[in-house]
Amino acid sequence: KKLIEAPILIAPNWDQPFELMCDASDFAVGAVLGQRIEKHFRPIHYASKSMTQAESNYTTIEKEMLPVVYAFEKFRSYLIMNKSIVYTDHSALKYLFSKKDAKARLLH
Repeated sequence: KKLIEAPILIAPNWDQPFELMCDASDFAVGAVLGQRIEKHFRPIHYASKSMTQAESNYTTIEKEMLPVVYAFEKFRSYLIMNKSIVYTDHSALKYLFSKKDAKARLLH
């Protein structure tokens, strides 16, 4: 049933935190911006892009960071001055976020 019902995009509630779901493959990145309504994630905006040749040569950790950076750039108008929660399926990003000397190209 869920495969045949498309999720409907919602208008943002500026009083609620925003949530980002980010992922990467070897060739592309994607992100979904949304919010929780009655404990259910509801999408506001979808975004994806192909990686450049240089980005496709990044390490796995760097590739998993790309959609986070891309999402913050793409959805800047929603996220600036608002609380946001980022979800990713890559546990090494937790380590990267905790490092003080993280690579500048990832956190620009």
